[in-house]
Amino acid sequence: MNLQSSDFELFGLPEAFSVDRTTLDARWKDLQRQAHPDRHASADPASQRQAMQWSVRINEAYQRLKDPLRRAAYLCERRGAPIEAENNTAMPADFLMQQMHWRESLDETEGVAALEALSDEVAEARHERLAALRAALDEENDAPAAARQVRALMFIERFARDVEDRLDQQGQ
Repeated sequence: MNLQSSDFELFGLPEAFSVDRTTLDARWKDLQRQAHPDRHASADPASQRQAMQWSVRINEAYQRLKDPLRRAAYLCERRGAPIEAENNTAMPADFLMQQMHWRESLDETEGVAALEALSDEVAEARHERLAALRAALDEENDAPAAARQVRALMFIERFARDVEDRLDQQGQ
C-alpha cells in the first residue's frame, strides 16, 4: 500500500457506497495507531515526515469515507462521473419545484413545530436520495445517475442547514 492507494484500498474495504461504519472506524483507529507521528518520535527526520504524511492521508481518507455525500462524490469521480457542482447545476423540473416549495415554506413558516415538520420532510428526502445513491452506485453501477443524485443531495443538505439555522433562531 502507498500514499496513492484509493481510500478504499487504504482501509481494506470494497469500493462501494455501502460501508460498514463499525469496520471503517476500527480500521481507522488501527491505521492511526500504526502511523501516528508520536510512534515515530525517536526515528530519523525522513521517517517522522513519512509518518506525518501517512497520518494526514489516513485522516483525509477517513473523513471522506465516513461522510455519505463525500463518499458518493469520491466514487463518482473514480468511476468517471465527476460532480462538477460549480458548473453543472441542471436539475429535473420536479426537483426544482420541490426546492422552490421548500424555500417558500421556510420563508412563511412560523413556530418551532412547523419548522420541525419541514425538517422532517427534508430528512425524508435526504434518506430517499441516499437510497437512490446506494442503488445507483452499488447495484446499477451508474455513476452518471449517482452524480445527479449527489448534486441534488448537495442542495438538500444546504437547505437542511438553513432549516436548522431557523430552528436555532427560534430556540433563542
